[in-house]
Amino acid sequence: MSITLEQLSAKMRQGEQVPLQQTAQIVLTLSIPSILQQIVVTAMEYIDAAMVGHIGASATASIGIVSSSTWLLHGMLAGLYMSFSIQVAQYLGADRQEDARGVLRQSMLFNLFVGLAAAAFGIGISRYLPGWLGADPALQADASAYFAIWSAALPFTMATGTYSSMLRSTGDALTPGLISVATCLLDIVFNFFLINPTRTMVVAGRSFTVWGAGWGVPGAALGTALATAIGGLCALGFLLLREGPLCIRKPGSWKITRSCLRNLWRVGAPLSAERAALSSAQVLLIRIVSGLGTTAIAANSLGVSAESLCYMAGYGVQDASLAMVGQAVGAHRRDMAKRIAWLCTGMGMAIMALTGVGLYVFAPALMGIFTADAAVIALGAQVLRIEAFAEPMFGASIVASGAMQGAGDSTGCFVLNLVSMWGIRLTLAVLLAPRFGLVGVWFAMCAELCTRGALFLLRLARGKWLDKGALA
Repeated sequence: MSITLEQLSAKMRQGEQVPLQQTAQIVLTLSIPSILQQIVVTAMEYIDAAMVGHIGASATASIGIVSSSTWLLHGMLAGLYMSFSIQVAQYLGADRQEDARGVLRQSMLFNLFVGLAAAAFGIGISRYLPGWLGADPALQADASAYFAIWSAALPFTMATGTYSSMLRSTGDALTPGLISVATCLLDIVFNFFLINPTRTMVVAGRSFTVWGAGWGVPGAALGTALATAIGGLCALGFLLLREGPLCIRKPGSWKITRSCLRNLWRVGAPLSAERAALSSAQVLLIRIVSGLGTTAIAANSLGVSAESLCYMAGYGVQDASLAMVGQAVGAHRRDMAKRIAWLCTGMGMAIMALTGVGLYVFAPALMGIFTADAAVIALGAQVLRIEAFAEPMFGASIVASGAMQGAGDSTGCFVLNLVSMWGIRLTLAVLLAPRFGLVGVWFAMCAELCTRGALFLLRLARGKWLDKGALA
């Protein structure tokens, strides 16, 4: 007999024992649409990388040089807005629907003001950023334009992330997936016309002229920005129009509450610091890679895009873990929170072990999707095969962190990621890059991800992540 997340939450509040089969069914119900959503998001990244990659290695390197900075800025914002969805999950688990709707209203105000401020900041530094990162002068104009356009879409990026995660917290993982599919299709259309110049195409033996703006790297950024804007507006529209526990058409206050701000600080600040620590380390890694030449920069950027094919499944299961553990903690069921956390983590590790095998086998083919440059393909395939061995433990860290965050233990996740990334990956990369080049950097990445997974499994086993208790 199948049940919904809402029914599971009710059973937990009543103190009932939920069969493992029903728990696993809900994990799959939430995970599969989230994994499909991750596939679509990754496909959008693949499309961008492939369309730009076929312009040339320099175009790819232009995006690659600022990619870690986009992770840094978005990661810090994501850490903050994810705290709202964690609050919603716990309030729904405690059957405090009015409080959950209040958090949604406050998140809308937060997204508006913080998103606009972040966009202004990103646009303001875009002119200088590539130079700070040590980019070749020939790459700086395209890199600056890409980052500025990407930054301008940040309010919509935040809207998509916030409202999609809140929908998943209610047990609806399908709607965010459909929004992502629509966003991806729009991205393809926009990129098709904005990246390439007007050209003649032959289809079924007939030739015809297709208009194109011919904007190259800036065109790729604008296509993604436009698609993201539409996706964010759609996510907001669903929350405004639909019925359910988060229907904000029901009477309620838009006042900023102390409890929401306290929870934002308690959960969101460590999450944001964690994303900042990880992404700033990535910025330094890009700085290291930028000294290895254009081929290494392109292979590193495209390799990261190719590897995302593996870990997107882990992030899909993480979404289910965060929502379900959050509701279990809200219902004051520590036993169910532990069971859900281990079930999700085991599933994430198993799935990513399989995708790791695929990454190793198909590494050259994956690189060939993005570029025709033989040197970039060869180097990228080499480093992807190193990374393939780390995928199961990477999956452990991804999903276990979602469970801990759902319980409100974002500080523990921050500490583990900080120690692992800065103490192991960066140290090894600095030591190995001068002698082994990009291969050394990716070996450092592999060693660090294996260690990170072991640290998260150890903390999950000790159970201290549940000591935080439910949010205020």
